[in-house]
Amino acid sequence: MRVLIALGGNAMTGPDGSATPQAQREAIAVAMDHVATVVAAGHEVVLTHGNGPQVGNLLVKNELAANVVPPVPLDWCGAQTQGTIGFTILDTLEPALAARGLTHPVAALVTRTLVDPDDPGFATPTKPIGRFLPHDQARPLIEHGETWEDRGEKGWRRVVASPEPVEVLETHTLLTLLGAGYVVVAAGGGGIPVVRHADGTVHGVEAVIDKDLTAAVLARAIGADALVIATDVANAVLDFGTPRAHPVGRVPLAEMEGYAADGQFASGSMGPKVEAAMRFVRQGGGRSVITALDRIADALSGEVGTIIEPTTDNGR
Repeated sequence: MRVLIALGGNAMTGPDGSATPQAQREAIAVAMDHVATVVAAGHEVVLTHGNGPQVGNLLVKNELAANVVPPVPLDWCGAQTQGTIGFTILDTLEPALAARGLTHPVAALVTRTLVDPDDPGFATPTKPIGRFLPHDQARPLIEHGETWEDRGEKGWRRVVASPEPVEVLETHTLLTLLGAGYVVVAAGGGGIPVVRHADGTVHGVEAVIDKDLTAAVLARAIGADALVIATDVANAVLDFGTPRAHPVGRVPLAEMEGYAADGQFASGSMGPKVEAAMRFVRQGGGRSVITALDRIADALSGEVGTIIEPTTDNGR
């Protein structure tokens, strides 16, 4: 199968959430060992990944240096973290493949994601990012044009647009590499957000794109047979946090849409993953899988995870 694997933030940091360079290298090496197992099973693989902790580190540097140098904009942060995570994936996936006797080349693409300049998110930024700061520390950043909100006792926090992904601009390049036998890393952090002008040129914008929603867009664009969203739990769970909690296994799209409509999946955690998984299937994808990183190979064989499939005529 052609498979797009979307790696969550837990694949990029240490077990305790540490984002030191060494912790990141070790965590990515573990993730790539699981990815290599999928490649060894004969699947074509495209990887996307989160970048929240890495961008968070850059934002702290922005805050500390705001009185000395201009802050790095979010599109630049996205490009920088794609480069850093991408080359770390190359350094760890290549030996994991070699250990299995595989010779697949690996490439990491700096990837732009087109968004609509008229997306409502730009008019009313609501996505909180970074740390809470006292107003005197937030003020230099506000003076540089950033939008911050007073959150009461916690302090001030930056908010940005979170527009819908429209298109991954490097899709053709990605397909060319896939056709040449590469494992491809692309659309890290949801892609670098860009808008297109009337003359056809594009430029980056200050925004954060949900990485799983971009993964769904990209999976459809490359004709993936499956979208696998790797997270830190084996399944999506119904009635989470209650005595009635139970995992979702294999489920038709219509049934999963009903659970989502009932508010079963929290917007700050499982909700975006479920939405991305449903979109892929809704738009013609074969199936989506949500499962733990260490189970992705088993999930592709249908043994574990939350597996969302097209609804048949009889509702199943």
